[in-house]
Amino acid sequence: MDENRFATHSLKDPRILRILDAALDAVDPYKAVQQYLPDINGRIFGLGIGKAAIPMMDALAERIPLSGGLAVTKFASSLSRKLYSVTPNMGVIEGGHPIPDARSLIAGKRVLDFVSSLNEDDTLVCLISGGGSALVTAPYEGITLDDMQTLTRELLSCGARIDEINTIRRQLDRVKGGGLARATKAKVVSLILSDVVGNPLEAIASGPTTPDPTSREDALDILRKYQLQDRAPITIYQLLTTSTSPLAGDGGLSMGERVQNIVIGDNELASRAALEQAKREGFHVSLLTNQLQGEAREVGIALSMKLLDEVSNRPRPFCLIAGGETTVTLKGNGKGGRNQELALAAVNELRDMQNVMLIALATDGDDGPTDAAGAVVTGESAQRAESLGLDAAGSLSRNDAYPFFEALDDLIRTGPSGTNVNDLVFLLAL
Repeated sequence: MDENRFATHSLKDPRILRILDAALDAVDPYKAVQQYLPDINGRIFGLGIGKAAIPMMDALAERIPLSGGLAVTKFASSLSRKLYSVTPNMGVIEGGHPIPDARSLIAGKRVLDFVSSLNEDDTLVCLISGGGSALVTAPYEGITLDDMQTLTRELLSCGARIDEINTIRRQLDRVKGGGLARATKAKVVSLILSDVVGNPLEAIASGPTTPDPTSREDALDILRKYQLQDRAPITIYQLLTTSTSPLAGDGGLSMGERVQNIVIGDNELASRAALEQAKREGFHVSLLTNQLQGEAREVGIALSMKLLDEVSNRPRPFCLIAGGETTVTLKGNGKGGRNQELALAAVNELRDMQNVMLIALATDGDDGPTDAAGAVVTGESAQRAESLGLDAAGSLSRNDAYPFFEALDDLIRTGPSGTNVNDLVFLLAL
């Protein structure tokens, strides 16, 4: 791991860089697969779905001679050559994310063809991580890719939570909501890296090996909540409102002992590793929550107020950590991501405070449709921005955090981290 990948203009303290590095190292998917993989015999096949598919497949291929495999990920260009050298018939596909695209459809067909070719004596090891819902798409007949893209854009722009988005996706797709497990006769072992608050198995990559506890009515309730019933494609609305939906009468998925789901890493594990490292660095520490949700800008303000309050009540240096995943309701046409927006909302709140810092970080290194993982705010950020002719409030009104922090050289650009366990926010006073 390279702790200097987190460095920015304001973030240079080696103690803090080591804290951030410890968080991601604790949820390294390669190590997690090696640690949690149970003993398996017979013919074994690997299927990786999600942003962490490549390192997870690397770990599996090193531990077990695979009879074949398939990996679907966002960053296929980071593929380790190890997979090709040790695994015959290895297929690798790069899907679309966060909006599914034609590659996602190809991936959906390949996945279903792959798992349906296995027999009862085989074992399928599924390596599931965040991002899989968009990367692998196999919508029911009558629903087009354009329908899925339109729905996904609407849900993302209105601030819907990922668990809500995936509740709808599960009703529309043959892979999701246990569909992958239903499509194979093989025994299934799923090792799951969670990117959803609270680790609900059905929500992580939309639960390809997990029964769906929700219904079409639940999906409709979410459309109504965000007033999308008139903007959702008519084909999707008709499927959700008809009693002849493909899932009608399904009653859930009875998997018995054929399917085993194991969570091997999550946001809490990353948070606690960061806290332990902060203790070693001499910080007073506290974990605030791993259930962080809500509008990114509102959370940014609330966490800034928490930091200011703790400055008066807690000895320095201290490090407070919050984990989870916020959302952004788009009101402008700017560039950014939820972590950058959270940080931008903190700029004026922390104005002129001495030796304080807020760091917002996407653990996958991929914050929204940008090449940044997040951003750093200090008490000097507001004044530095104004000296460059930038206004934090104006940028926030346009959802335009990326150019703001780029000008300050305070974007965190780690590149794809290889893991994915939601977001982390660090509140520090030095």
